[in-house]
Amino acid sequence: MQSPGLLFILFQLIDTILALVIVVLIVYVVISWLYAFDVVSRRNGFVNAVYEFCRRLTDPILRPLRRLIPPIAGVDLSVLVLLLVIQLLRQLLPWLYGVLMGTGPVL
Repeated sequence: MQSPGLLFILFQLIDTILALVIVVLIVYVVISWLYAFDVVSRRNGFVNAVYEFCRRLTDPILRPLRRLIPPIAGVDLSVLVLLLVIQLLRQLLPWLYGVLMGTGPVL
């Protein structure tokens, strides 16, 4: 059995990082909803620390999208757009790997 190449490992690493970004985005959105509906107090230290961690990771990615997509009726759709783009990238990674390795269809 042949061991996976460096390119395969790189693509797996990219896929894993994208999956982790999705998890962080979902946690960020859920906590912001909990804050918005006053289910959780902002004085809760643990929840606030998790929220700040997620916010600091996602805001640099979301900031350009927020400039392009204004909030609609107070709802920030940039997170949804980013989730869709990341999921599309994750779906395209196996195809791109196949194209680069010469084993998959080009179109």
